[in-house]
Amino acid sequence: MGHTNRKELLAAFLFLLPNLAGFLLFLVGPTIGAFFISTMDWALINDPSFTGLANFQRLVNDSRFWITLRNTAYYVFVRVPINVLISLVLAVLLNQNIRGRNFFRTLLFIPVVLSLVSVAIMWRPLVMSSGVLNQILARVGIGPIPWITSSRYAMPTIIMIGVWREIGYFMVIFLAGLQSISSHYYEAARIDGASGVQQFLRITIPLVSPTTFFISVVAMIWSFQIFDLTTVLTGGGPRNATNTLVMYIYQQGFQNFRMGYAAALGVVLFFIVLTLTVIQKQISSRWVHY
Repeated sequence: MGHTNRKELLAAFLFLLPNLAGFLLFLVGPTIGAFFISTMDWALINDPSFTGLANFQRLVNDSRFWITLRNTAYYVFVRVPINVLISLVLAVLLNQNIRGRNFFRTLLFIPVVLSLVSVAIMWRPLVMSSGVLNQILARVGIGPIPWITSSRYAMPTIIMIGVWREIGYFMVIFLAGLQSISSHYYEAARIDGASGVQQFLRITIPLVSPTTFFISVVAMIWSFQIFDLTTVLTGGGPRNATNTLVMYIYQQGFQNFRMGYAAALGVVLFFIVLTLTVIQKQISSRWVHY
């Protein structure tokens, strides 16, 4: 290896070093630490004691764990398809040469720059029993809906708010994917007599599939991390209807001071997300066209 190549490699390493250090310090390190803590009984105020797999055995018989896992799964598997579908439709619409499209793109992206806590605080007056949404419904003769006080409506309301907050980001990603598609495909399809729907199904969807795959994975990971919205809006209620796995980890670790058990829950969450990501990657070869 020549002297010049060594210098280039060293320069590349130095540029990557800050990100690599942050990755090791804030992601890899805590993940490894969680594995160790999950095998211990530790209440923060005392010395940790090794318990082996006792925390995982307890987890299997913990009914609240299964409730929070079910709630989280419901949130993820409902929110992700809705997020992908709405973001794609909006991206297709705002990729057209229509008047005011930059304004609408900006308007849809504004919620993305807001923190989830800010979003929850902003939505709370809207979804309260006497909030703005119910006042609007009352004007058209519809009775009040218990948006966040009913176990039936609370999680769908959280999903609605989560989708509203994220669609702007995913729309921008879809726009980038759409704009990478050559216009020649659409021109040839129009010459062959293809309708707009046929062009969308036969050209747009296949060619934007790598973007769809990326968004599906990112949306799934983000959805598993749901915490802020449920904490501020419902506190996990009513009757644990919106208590999610991340919230349960927080409750066990920082309210009940069961750090070992909280770490075990975190390890389980890690493997759930990892497994689903690997599955998505494996089946992507059937529908993703690079």
